[in-house]
Amino acid sequence: MTSGEFDPTKIERPNPSLLRYYLLVSFLTGPLTPLVFLPLYFRFATLRYKFDEDGVSMSWGILFRKEVYLTYRRIQDIHITRNLLQRWMGLAKISLQTAAGSSQAEMAIEGILQPDLLRDFLYSRMRGAKGDTPEPQSSSGAQGDANYVRATQALVDIKVALEKLVEQKQQEGELR
Repeated sequence: MTSGEFDPTKIERPNPSLLRYYLLVSFLTGPLTPLVFLPLYFRFATLRYKFDEDGVSMSWGILFRKEVYLTYRRIQDIHITRNLLQRWMGLAKISLQTAAGSSQAEMAIEGILQPDLLRDFLYSRMRGAKGDTPEPQSSSGAQGDANYVRATQALVDIKVALEKLVEQKQQEGELR
């Protein structure tokens, strides 16, 4: 799948490989496998993601439902982590950190097969969210270029207005 075909808004659940990963990790605990696997199974079964125009949300849990929503504007850093087993299975965990001051990630997106494409999408949204007024984004590069062109044009307009003001003041000084 190329980056042109990658659409994170269609990611709603982790890849089924995550359940196999949880099972393998549980087997490594020996006789405690059922006790370790059961909470991981329920986490997998209830885990949901949603990527929209303003941010990303994640929810999971049966007895104690937890929901986390981060706007792209709040995201400070993105980390991709993979242990040996995750690399073998093609999985990764994407950790999103904010300026909240905690040492742990605010959100950890698990079970992603294309973490580099998702990371690039999140970075482009982070950069696009820096402005005060959100605008529709056709592509990550085009939005940045459009902002640069608008900023440059605003600076040129200011320069022209200042030059006119200086010229006007000089003419007023000559007339007196």
